[in-house]
Amino acid sequence: MTEVLWGNLRAPALRALAARGALAIVPVGSIEQHGPHLPVQVDALLAGEIARRAAVKVSKKQPVVVAPTIWSGLAEHHMSLGGTITLDLATFHAVIRCVCASILRHGFKRILILNGHGGNIAALTVLVGELARELGAPIATATYWTMPETQASFAKILKKQKTVRHACEAETSMLLVLKPELVDRAAARAVKAPIEGLAPEDGIYRYRPVAHWTKSGVLGVPSAASVEKGERLLEAAAAAVANAILAGKAWRKDDVPSGKRKVRRT
Repeated sequence: MTEVLWGNLRAPALRALAARGALAIVPVGSIEQHGPHLPVQVDALLAGEIARRAAVKVSKKQPVVVAPTIWSGLAEHHMSLGGTITLDLATFHAVIRCVCASILRHGFKRILILNGHGGNIAALTVLVGELARELGAPIATATYWTMPETQASFAKILKKQKTVRHACEAETSMLLVLKPELVDRAAARAVKAPIEGLAPEDGIYRYRPVAHWTKSGVLGVPSAASVEKGERLLEAAAAAVANAILAGKAWRKDDVPSGKRKVRRT
C-alpha cells in the first residue's frame, strides 16, 4: 500500500511528491467534550482517518499526501462542559495560514482542507478565500459529512438520525471501529439527548453554548451505534472525499483570484 501520511515520509519522498503535482490534504478537527462516553479527540481523529482513507483511494490514480492533523479548532461553545481546548479566530487563521504556506513553499500547488468539526465550518469558508488570494494557490475546503455523496450514504446507514450530530450514533459508531477501548458503552446506552441543536433560532444566529441544547453534551442517539455502521460510515465518507478529488470538483484553472501574491519557494 502506498504511504500517504506526510509524517511517515522522508523529506526526499515529499519533494518527489511535490514535483509530481501531488495534492496535499490538511485534516482539521477539534479537541472538545463528547459527552460521557467518547474521548475528546473525536473530531481530530475522524478528520485524520477519513483523510487517510480517502488518500489511499486517490493514490491509486494520482499522487496525494495527508499532512498531520491540525487537532485544535474553534470550540468555545463546548468550553462550559469541560475537556475542551479552543483557539480564538486569529490564532486559528494563523495556524491554517502557516501550515498552508509551508506546504506551498515546498512546491505543492493544491491544498484541500478537510474539516471534521462543525464549529470550524464558517471560519474555513472565509479563510480559504483569503488564503487563495494571499498565497496565490488553489485552496479548497470540505466538511466530510456535509458533502452531498456523504449525506446520501449516511442517511442510508444511520437508523435513528440522518447525519452526524455530536457524540451521536454516527460518531460513536466510527469510534467503535477506531478506538473501541476509549468508548464507554454503558454510558452510551444510558445517555438521553435531543437530536437537534446548534442551529440558528428563528433564522437569527446568536451565540449559545452547547449546554443550551443538551446538558450531557450529546446531540443524537449514541445507543444506536455499532461497529458495522462505523466501518460503513468511514468508508462512505472516504469514498465521497476521494470521488470529489478524482472528479476535479475542488479546483479549476481559474480558481486563483487576480492580485495573488507569490509564495517564496525553498
